[in-house]
Amino acid sequence: MQPEPAVLLAVLALPFLGAALIPLVYRVLGERTAYFAAGVAAVCLALLFTQYGMEGRVVVEWIPQLNANLVLYLDGLAFLIALLASGVGVLIFTYSGGYMHGEPWQAKYYTSLLVFMGAMLGVALAADLIALFVFWELTSVASFVLIGHYQRSESSRYAARKSMLITVSGGLFMLVGFLLLRFVAADAIGQATFALVGSPDSMIANAEAMRAALEESGLYLPVLALVGIGAAAKSAQVPLHIWLPDAMEAPTPVSAFLHSATMVKAGVYLVGRFRPLLITDEWMLAFAVLGLVTMTVAAILAVGATDIKELLAYSTASHLGLIVAGFGIANVYGGETGVLHILNHAVFKASLFLVAGIVAHEAGTRAIAELGGLREDLPITAGITAIAALGMAGLPPFNGFYSKELLFEATYEVGLEHGGLWWLLPVVAVFGSVFTFLYSIRFLMLFFGEKPSGLGEVHRPPWAMLAPPLLLAGIASYQALSYTGILPQVFLSGIADPALASVSAGEEAHHFDIHFPTKLSPYVLMSVVTIALGAVAYPFYDRLHHGVRRVRSVDLLSPNAYYDGGIAALVSVSDYVPRYVQTRLLRTYASTVMLGVCALGLGGYAAAGADIPAIGQLAQSVAAFVAGPAGLAIAIVLGVALVGAVAVSVAPSHIAGVLTLSILGFMVAVFYVLASAPDLALTQLVIETLVLVIFLLVLDKLPAFYGDLDVREAIPDALVAAVVGITVTFTVLTTTTDRPDTIARFFVERAPVPDEHGHVLLDYGGGGNVVNVILVDFRALDTMGEISVVAMAALAVLTLVGMRNRGENA
Repeated sequence: MQPEPAVLLAVLALPFLGAALIPLVYRVLGERTAYFAAGVAAVCLALLFTQYGMEGRVVVEWIPQLNANLVLYLDGLAFLIALLASGVGVLIFTYSGGYMHGEPWQAKYYTSLLVFMGAMLGVALAADLIALFVFWELTSVASFVLIGHYQRSESSRYAARKSMLITVSGGLFMLVGFLLLRFVAADAIGQATFALVGSPDSMIANAEAMRAALEESGLYLPVLALVGIGAAAKSAQVPLHIWLPDAMEAPTPVSAFLHSATMVKAGVYLVGRFRPLLITDEWMLAFAVLGLVTMTVAAILAVGATDIKELLAYSTASHLGLIVAGFGIANVYGGETGVLHILNHAVFKASLFLVAGIVAHEAGTRAIAELGGLREDLPITAGITAIAALGMAGLPPFNGFYSKELLFEATYEVGLEHGGLWWLLPVVAVFGSVFTFLYSIRFLMLFFGEKPSGLGEVHRPPWAMLAPPLLLAGIASYQALSYTGILPQVFLSGIADPALASVSAGEEAHHFDIHFPTKLSPYVLMSVVTIALGAVAYPFYDRLHHGVRRVRSVDLLSPNAYYDGGIAALVSVSDYVPRYVQTRLLRTYASTVMLGVCALGLGGYAAAGADIPAIGQLAQSVAAFVAGPAGLAIAIVLGVALVGAVAVSVAPSHIAGVLTLSILGFMVAVFYVLASAPDLALTQLVIETLVLVIFLLVLDKLPAFYGDLDVREAIPDALVAAVVGITVTFTVLTTTTDRPDTIARFFVERAPVPDEHGHVLLDYGGGGNVVNVILVDFRALDTMGEISVVAMAALAVLTLVGMRNRGENA
């Protein structure tokens, strides 16, 4: 059944409309604006549920004449991501009502958060690559504002810039990949298109043809790399994960919303969405390895964390690695792993971020070493943490255990099928999971043991902060019980199964079959090994913690050191910009523009493989032309024009310069006469006379003396002039040599001039040259307008020349 266009459009538009109203609403409701925003998210969620079970695309016309429309698409995967964005959004806004009490800039906070939610819904529902890219980058812009919420804090500004640079740069790589896909679609589908999914002529509907065209053109690996970089940057994959821990400078509700359930899920959503289109052995090698390496490295870094939000940030990167690895593995269990862990991770990680907010808010510290024994003051929060943290650790029968079990099964099957080095996949999966177990138990132990003596009074949180994580813990408990078969598997059959169909690629129809294991299998044994090794290693947690921190302190091994070094180098380079580019001198700006145009022009010729003009052949053509009936006269005229051009450049005064320039113009007019173009010659004579008169009228306004020529300025000017001259010469020769009559012959062959037109030209225009007659007679008014434009441009140039000295003295 097709989704309702109005409903789907309303789901997308409501957050932006709500964001626009926030400044007014905040004036009326004050801090209760949180509940207005929660209401907007709840309406989006309710509207989304009315479309449950529907699949299809919706076209919202924008500029039909240009075929520019907004195309939305709803299927199982889009529904899952949109459900997380709006559903978790309701809880986050409600939680913010308590957490943000007394915090500054709340109107900006709720506006940005609603814009972010709308952008995330756009990412989920976009059916074409352009819409996907626009909403993708909009999430980066909104997150930049949210991460830098405490804008007067240097650490917040640093974190916001870091997030922006890495995620937006990744998006630009992704955009290049999208453009290559459109280019290849012309051969694979028969038309260049940005349609990704939802129509018969979309890329995913023609996945096999697209893959064949990509491989045939040699663009498969570049596209895979470009799309992979975009996904890795957004979902914090190693080594692009470094922005995520710093992003914890944002208020905790932002961390819970962006960095557990939504923004970072955009990257894994991209991998899942492109899985049916690009899946091959190369795909599996790239994403399975990237995901497992991220999962392991980030889990190890989480053990070295000293702050509870830092621990959760590295944990998020680790679990995103698990999802990417799942989508990367080219078997049915890989797809199951990715889909199920998106759902499980959003539930338990959002709970834990909200718990971290409660702890920081009520205990006044986020330092792990200063926390302990919190269960006495926060008993309900301790219960929530137990359910969520044990799910994160992958312990049975909590929800995270089942998606971890699917990862073990997927990697084991890959090793069994391919053998050799592919057996490293299950080994790395177990190794990384051991560290996941360790930091999960460490987080849980914040609530047990003895309360540190330095920890002051811990207050009970308000219900507005307690209810959201409590609800999420209830959902996690329901998931765990349903997986064991005690309760109906609503989430599996209703949400995960349709999403699994969206990411399946060539596999047979498959459905989730999740149950508590009752017999020993290789994957169950892998889980047993993970838990046993984790339990044995936990008593040595402090040693591991200090060891990880010592390794992190080595700059050579730290991606942050490379990032900071790169930024410092860019800042140093940027210091040269005011000195050499923004000099406030006309000469500098003109040179920059001219060199830029030349670089683009010559680069375009190089990219297009333009031939170097045959100078020898051109010389022969010129010699043959000169040897013609009027050749000697033309040679003399052009020679005088050349002398005039040289004389202009060395003229000792303005009057001499203008007069010699006129000699050049009049010689060109004479050349037109000799070349049988009297109309063109007449036009040239009129323009030349007019220009001469204008120059004479304004001559006394020009500076009498420009100053002595400085060799240090003259040499760069000469180089710029040489580059411009070479570019123009190359352009003229390239466009005329060897094919002087190409355009004329093309039109003469396909649309010859009717006989009667010759009479028309002669009778009404008095000439036989169709171009001249059209310009001078039939389109005389247009030509006058064009001349006026040239005159106005000349006056503008004169004005700039007159301001020259003023600019230099400024």
